[in-house]
Amino acid sequence: MQAKNQKIVVLGTGGTIAGESSSASEGLSYKAAQRGIDVLLQSVAEIGQGLPEALSGYQFESEQVAQLDSKDMDFATWYHLAQRCEAWLSQDDVAAVVITHGTDTLEETAYFLSRVIANEKPIVLTCAMRPANFKDADGPQNLRDALTLASVAKGAGVWMVAAGEIHHSQHVQKVHPTRLNAFDSGEAGLAGTVIQDQVTWRSEFAPVAQPNKIKLSHLPDPASWPWVEVIMNHVQASSKLVDLLINAGVRGIVLAGTGNGSVSTDLKEGLLRAQDAGVQIRVASRCNQGPVIVTASHIFPVLSGLSPVKSRVALILDMVSKPTD
Repeated sequence: MQAKNQKIVVLGTGGTIAGESSSASEGLSYKAAQRGIDVLLQSVAEIGQGLPEALSGYQFESEQVAQLDSKDMDFATWYHLAQRCEAWLSQDDVAAVVITHGTDTLEETAYFLSRVIANEKPIVLTCAMRPANFKDADGPQNLRDALTLASVAKGAGVWMVAAGEIHHSQHVQKVHPTRLNAFDSGEAGLAGTVIQDQVTWRSEFAPVAQPNKIKLSHLPDPASWPWVEVIMNHVQASSKLVDLLINAGVRGIVLAGTGNGSVSTDLKEGLLRAQDAGVQIRVASRCNQGPVIVTASHIFPVLSGLSPVKSRVALILDMVSKPTD
């Protein structure tokens, strides 16, 4: 059966999936963002016998939005990527957008896009843990799975797929530096799987409420977005770092607290000084599973269910979307 919308658009941003190493046996030492998105797309059809049946009714278009290692991702690239997503998804014959991305900051990009893209069509991000010329490169299969997911995903949502595992942008985190299934969704669990070109949604996966959207056109130029840092509570955590940040002009601080968002007495006093100086404070947990449960002991706002890095994205968007005096 022919697809109602005939086109899936693939946007390339670089990353390990586009990387190359000195030899096919070197999987850890490589240079990211070396191959273009058109080359990556060509590798998908080389797996098995052509494209999956689910993709038979689709055409594909590609665009190189950026070409960087995702450890160097920046606000300007985010903004441009979101603009291109909006432009493509607004076209009637486009069913979905797939994005190739580096693994290091993929979860932040996914969450950002979930907050600023309001179109009722899916976005699927994918990546790789091994460079493109590695003898057992995982990128081609991951991209194939992402295209397959994009062909069957219905409605709005930002998803991520790698190693046959589907994650939602609200929950996904990178939790391992080298293994192929380097991502996890904590207590929420996988949203589904892609196995042998078949997408299976987990029946126990709870629906995810769409976060409050911010119109991309209402955001200021990325160069003017506020400076927000993440700091961590730990043994003998000092407020000196907070004081240095205040003096340097920081506009927001996210505390990666211990346990249920707890903070040492000294660090708390520094954060209170920061708050008095007009710095926005938010609290998350440095634990990689479970939300912070707000209690009477929490004196700073908590963004429940978000990791520290996603809390930082949320705080930045909250600050830039508010009208200034």
